[in-house]
Amino acid sequence: MKHVLRSTLIAAAVLIGSVPVAAKDYVMMTASTGGTFHPVGVAIATMSKVKLQPTEGFSLTAVNSAGSGANLQAMASGNADFSILQGLFGAYAAEGSGPFKEPLTNVRSISMLWENVEHFLIAKKYVKSGTVTDIINAKGQAAGFGAKNSGTLGSNTELLTKLGLDLEKDFTLVYAGYGPTADALANGQIAVAGIPSGPPAGAVTKLLATNGNDVSLLSVTDDELKKMDGGRELWTRYVIPAGTYPGQDKDYQTIAQPNILAVNASVSEDHVYKLTKALYENLAFLNAIHPATKDMALEKAIKGLPMPLHPGALRYFREQGVNVPDRLIAKADK
Repeated sequence: MKHVLRSTLIAAAVLIGSVPVAAKDYVMMTASTGGTFHPVGVAIATMSKVKLQPTEGFSLTAVNSAGSGANLQAMASGNADFSILQGLFGAYAAEGSGPFKEPLTNVRSISMLWENVEHFLIAKKYVKSGTVTDIINAKGQAAGFGAKNSGTLGSNTELLTKLGLDLEKDFTLVYAGYGPTADALANGQIAVAGIPSGPPAGAVTKLLATNGNDVSLLSVTDDELKKMDGGRELWTRYVIPAGTYPGQDKDYQTIAQPNILAVNASVSEDHVYKLTKALYENLAFLNAIHPATKDMALEKAIKGLPMPLHPGALRYFREQGVNVPDRLIAKADK
């Protein structure tokens, strides 16, 4: 009788909130603390602890990592349920390509967070059409397409291979980050560079301010975009407005891939729905923590996503009138 009475009292106490109920805390993998992935992850995690934990009983904690590949491995092994990923790695996971021998069928998309915008730069003496195909004219020269094992090098390799280039055979590669790559182009040590970054990219601004007479931005045509994307619908059109960079007197037609928030399919539909809803109802909160989140908007939420949406995110976007293509709807959710 005492045990029954005690159980009844505990149940009543829980109902009136006098006994705390343990909150669910999900692990969200990001990347190194010096980049953008981790502080954006911290912004999302902070929002979840302020806006969701008190009322919905769950939150996320941002954990630094070695980046997208490691994040997907952590999700596959059950050591994490959420991750921020470079879109290309999401495509690798969905396809079972790149570093993955088989598709990671449990990974789903939630939203595009911000875009990696491709900046292709070349010494003006190699410019003929003014488009990215001009990179072929610099074959045999030194080039800067990213540091070894970087996402930058990976994405440049994916894109330029589709134009018929073999980066290791066609160029002498100089492996470096954005700043040193831009400096090398300014000093004539390399002939061409690929710098994916949110505009205005500091390295590109500095380069064009000091060497605008010797270096050109290469645009990407619709046909080049189609070839470079290879049917993934991962890279999409991106227009950098005139005046963004020194000497840029017209809109720069380029392409971009998304950085995305991903989740395991096994996570509660209700939790993912409420998280997605909270993200878009608290953009000002996120913007105040990290400026990269200013790229987020409902009309761009599914742009370039490489994996089907989690059913919780799908439900939210449908409620908001977002037109979700079939390729982003898992068979079980149709």
